[in-house]
Parts: sequence; C-alpha cells; structure tokens
Amino acid sequence: MGRAFEYRKARIFARNARLSKAFTRISREITSCVKTSGADPAMNPRLRMLLLKAKAENMPKDSVERAIKKALDKDTADYKTIIYEGYGPAGIAFFVVTSTDNNTRTVSNIRSYFNKHGGSLGTSGSLSFLFEHKCMFKLAPNDAIDMEELELDLIDYGVDEVFKDEETNEIIIYGAFENNSKIQEYLEDKKLEISNVEFMYIPNDVKEVTEEQKESVYKLIDKMEEDDDVETVYHNMKED
Repeated sequence: MGRAFEYRKARIFARNARLSKAFTRISREITSCVKTSGADPAMNPRLRMLLLKAKAENMPKDSVERAIKKALDKDTADYKTIIYEGYGPAGIAFFVVTSTDNNTRTVSNIRSYFNKHGGSLGTSGSLSFLFEHKCMFKLAPNDAIDMEELELDLIDYGVDEVFKDEETNEIIIYGAFENNSKIQEYLEDKKLEISNVEFMYIPNDVKEVTEEQKESVYKLIDKMEEDDDVETVYHNMKED
C-alpha cells in the first residue's frame, strides 16, 4: 500500500499510544485523589477537575468508575507525584513529572535516560527557578460572558491572563498554581462551564539550540515519555 499508508498507520498508532497514556495518567490521578480526599466530587474539588479532564480527553466512563473503585480497595498501591529535575543535551533544563508507586524504580530509570542522552539528573528544587507552576482553565464558548468584567473579577483571584481562543472560542485562564482552588471556586460559583483544566510548568525563558541538538533533546523526551511512570515532560528549549 506504499509509504503514505505506512505513515498514516504510524500516526494512528502514535495517537492511540498517547490516548492510552493519557487515560493511564488520569486514572492514577483519580485513584490517588480519591484515596486522599474521598470519592464524592461535591466534597472533593480536585476530583471534580479530574472528572472534567477525563471528559475532555474522551476517557470512557467505565474507566473513570474503575479508577474510583480501585481507590476504595485497601490493597491498591498509593501513587505519588514526584518531579525530577535535570539537564539534557545542550544544557536544556527538564522538569519530569511522574506518578509512581516505586520511587526507587522511577528515579533509577530517569537517571539512566539522562545519562544515556548526554544529560544529568539534578537534585530536587535545583531548577525550580527556571519554571513557573501554572494552572490553566478552559471555559466552554459563551457569548454572554463579558470578557472585561470577567478579567477584572479574576484579578482578585490571582489570575495572570484571560483571553478568548480565536479558533475554538473557548475562554482561556492562566494563573499561579497555588491559586487554582480559588479560581475554580469562583468559576463554579458563577456557574461558568469549565471544559478542561491543566497544571503545567512554563519556562521563564527559552533556549535556542541547533537542529542537531534539537533532535537529541527530542530523543530524550521520547524515551522518557515511553516510561509508564512519566506523566509529562517539560523543558525550556525553543521549538519554533
């Protein structure tokens, strides 16, 4: 069938792999969240956000229910979020967010990925000054919302930026991570429909590299993302 078919097939497989990993990540987050704060979304704001995230990723309902049920099983392993920091090829800074039930296994794997790709694992907190921890809320399109009024209200809740996506018409809200609960509470009180929420690390500055160096960085990212314990890999490489 030729190269075009093989290319399409490879893209389909890659997309399916990303979806599978996203479902695994969200399932672990839900399980950990329920173990910590209970299975009632009305009493667990973080769980409400995770259920929204699951919906945004088109995660099957039975998979969500299975993750909640798993959390109520006393024998279920407790997954913890651990962040590893280090430098990759060309001095690119990495923040690797993991969800693991075995820190010894995970740190050993992450260290080996850095070492084999010309980088090194750093100590916890050593690179935190290079990134800002942010929360991002997406609101469903709603022409009735006064953007100026919304922005003025949200300033009091620690929001940095509010704008409308020109393609999807969704309203995007960025704020400091530590303000995510206050922002969520405001949006819910105003009965605004939250379509998705993400927590992320955004670099304060980006570093330019050569095409050859960029390829080496991407190889390290790909290797890390293959690891089942790795949720997200952040870096400060300029990609444009």
